Amino acid sequence: MNRMKALASVALLCVLVVPTLAVAQQPAAVTNPVRDRPAETFDEIERGLYFSVQGGPFFLVNPPAETGPRPFSPGQAAMVEVGYDLGELLSVGLFVLGSANRAGSDYIGNSGGAASGDFSALVPGATLRANLVGFADSQEVKRTFFYARAGAGLALFSPKLLLPDSDILVFAGPGVEYYTRLRHFSVGLEVTGSYLVSSGSFGFAVTPNLRYAF
Repeated sequence: MNRMKALASVALLCVLVVPTLAVAQQPAAVTNPVRDRPAETFDEIERGLYFSVQGGPFFLVNPPAETGPRPFSPGQAAMVEVGYDLGELLSVGLFVLGSANRAGSDYIGNSGGAASGDFSALVPGATLRANLVGFADSQEVKRTFFYARAGAGLALFSPKLLLPDSDILVFAGPGVEYYTRLRHFSVGLEVTGSYLVSSGSFGFAVTPNLRYAF
């Protein structure tokens, strides 16, 4: 009989103690829940160090000349640029521009009649670009930007006999750029007006461009 009472007492103690232990352990489980590993996210548009190429028709209205005619001169230009995005709005870069322009035999440049005809230029320099306004796509990501860009460089002409002196080239103009869903790539179109400071030559260019951001 005493054994039965002892067993009953042990059973009652278990009924009272076990739920208490379970309740005591519950906060620890809530405090340390099992969490999923956070998903890795990527920027929709890459910004920072970039490399760009652009090229297209380039025209000089009155090419450099001391004497003789200064005829309208059509041509082509290509530019390679390396730069850095200072956030979403500003970019700075260094470029090398190459151009080739056609001119007739009556164009003698600064040669005094010793040479005539076509000429080319190589222009190293620097640029500054500002995004003026951006438009978001259906996913609320700003992919299309209208911008203004300005730059300056030292124009080195060839052949030297035709145009022996270097000049300062300054240019500026608007453009539009679309950041593709490939993240690193963007494409655009730019229209710029240019001016050769020493010779007073005006020009303009229309240049599609492709850019890759690292």
